Amino acid sequence: MKKKVLSLLLAAGMLLAMLSGCGGGDASGAPSGSGGGNGTYKAALLIAGTLGDKSFWDSANDGLASLKAELGDGFDYKVEQMGGGAADQSNYEPTILDYCDSGEYDVIITGSFTMLDALNNAVEQFPDQKFVFFDETFDFAANGNPGNVYNILFKQNEVSYLVGAEAALMSKSGAICFLGGMAGKVINDFLVGYIQGAKDARADVKVAVSMVGNYEDSAKGKDLSLAMFNAGADCGFNVAGSAGMGLLEAAKETGKLAFGVDSDQAALLPDYAGCIPTSALKNVGNALYVTLKQDMDGELSYGTQAYFGFAEGGVNLVKDAHYEEMVPENIRAAVDEMEAKISAGEIKVYSSSTMSTEEIESLKASVALQ
Repeated sequence: MKKKVLSLLLAAGMLLAMLSGCGGGDASGAPSGSGGGNGTYKAALLIAGTLGDKSFWDSANDGLASLKAELGDGFDYKVEQMGGGAADQSNYEPTILDYCDSGEYDVIITGSFTMLDALNNAVEQFPDQKFVFFDETFDFAANGNPGNVYNILFKQNEVSYLVGAEAALMSKSGAICFLGGMAGKVINDFLVGYIQGAKDARADVKVAVSMVGNYEDSAKGKDLSLAMFNAGADCGFNVAGSAGMGLLEAAKETGKLAFGVDSDQAALLPDYAGCIPTSALKNVGNALYVTLKQDMDGELSYGTQAYFGFAEGGVNLVKDAHYEEMVPENIRAAVDEMEAKISAGEIKVYSSSTMSTEEIESLKASVALQ
């Protein structure tokens, strides 16, 4: 269906609503999709990857699954797994445009900077479709300040600060490492928080940094991790999606430690639990759950951004019996104190969003593991 035909159908739908005495849109005045009818709110989650990563995408899916379990027939959703390789990315724009063209969904949800170009085009072509974009910054000004996008961002630097501090305090060698997926604003936000926390906890700490270049290649992630462990690091942090499994594998093989990310990876991956002290949670599912509930109630302010940190339940460390078993009490107490100071604004955590490339590189150089 072409855009012109869709516009005519939408206009016809509005006319029918007027004739039946029903108003269009929601209480906030934001644009609405056609939805599933019969009072069912429908969402489409388009992921630039695949489910089963035991991390980021699974967390997003869990949030929608929780809504379905709670609301039953009042909520329905579909997940489109688009993959994350270069070939898959060519399908991102046709896929999102097809979902918009269907007019079937109240909201289309997606995330990752690799989706930005496709999203920008969809927002322009379908101004009456609502979108939720998470984990990367949507440039409202550059796109004419559209009123149909809600942008969810996370304060991953806050929880990453705690992981860096904990890794530095648990390290026997005084050297730790960081495995990222692809260098970008979000991964760099994790990185600068990690380094700052490590330095604040242990002034002479060294930090090795490697980027996989994607979020799928666990074999390359393992090779890079083994190289960092062989260089002297004994605690690592994986922020690389499925590729981060490589760090966990390398840690298990070498008897080192590796912190998890986005989901409770010690619980999800029991074979690797012995090398995972805890995981830094970016609660994507929680943020999506809260956001869609607000939209259903007509209370979501499209055309704005929302930041989820410690205070908003957007990030946290897993602190359970496993954590208490693996992390010494004095270190847990130190981390709790740091978290309280961050929440109170007493510790200002570095953020890649306010740092230049030169400042980030300088920070990395200040702790480089030679």
